Amino acid sequence: MTEILVFNRWSSEGITIEDPGLQGYISTKPVIAPKTGARYAGNRFHKSRVNIVERLLNKLMVPGHRAKKHKVTSGSCTGKSVTAYKIMEQALEIVERKTKKNPIEVLVKAVEYGAPREEIITIEYGGARYPKAVECAPQRRIDQVLKLLAQTAYQKAFNSKKSSAAALADEIVLAYQMNQQSAVIAKKLELERQADGSR
Repeated sequence: MTEILVFNRWSSEGITIEDPGLQGYISTKPVIAPKTGARYAGNRFHKSRVNIVERLLNKLMVPGHRAKKHKVTSGSCTGKSVTAYKIMEQALEIVERKTKKNPIEVLVKAVEYGAPREEIITIEYGGARYPKAVECAPQRRIDQVLKLLAQTAYQKAFNSKKSSAAALADEIVLAYQMNQQSAVIAKKLELERQADGSR
C-alpha cells in the first residue's frame, strides 16, 4: 500500500508526542493536501482530529489580533488559501534544510515545547481584582501556540526583506530548539512565571 505523504513530500508516520496531555489533541493523520475547507467548523472539538499542518495553515489565513489591532500582514493574508498554502509548504522546505529532519516532526515538537501549561485569569472578589493561576486546557494550549507562530511570522516579515515563509520557518525552528528568542517559548515562560507568582 502506498504511503500518504503531507504535501506529497513528507511522511507523518512514526511521529510520537511525549506530552501525555497533548497526545489526543495533536493529529498527525496523513493527508496529501491539508485543506478540508472548514468541513468540521461547526463540530465542537473536531479540530483536534484535523492534521496539525492544516491547523497552522488555517491560522495563517486568519491570524487574529493582538490587543484590539488586527495583524497587518502586507498581502500575505489576502483571503486566498493558495497563498497560505504556498507559505506553509515553503516554510516546511526551509525547516527541512535547516534541521536536516522531517519538518512535520519538527513542527509537532515545536508545538509540544511551546504549549503553556498554566495561565492567569482575573477573579473579582469584593470589588477587588486578583490574578489566579489556572491550568490551561489541552486544546487551548495548542491554539495559543499556533496563533503565536502565525502572528510572529507575519510581524517579523512585515516591512522587512524576510518573506513570511522564512519568518515562519525561523519561528518553528527556534521553538523546536526551545530557544528563548522564540516568541512562543518566551510567552510560555512568561505565563508560567506569572502563574507561579500568583498562587
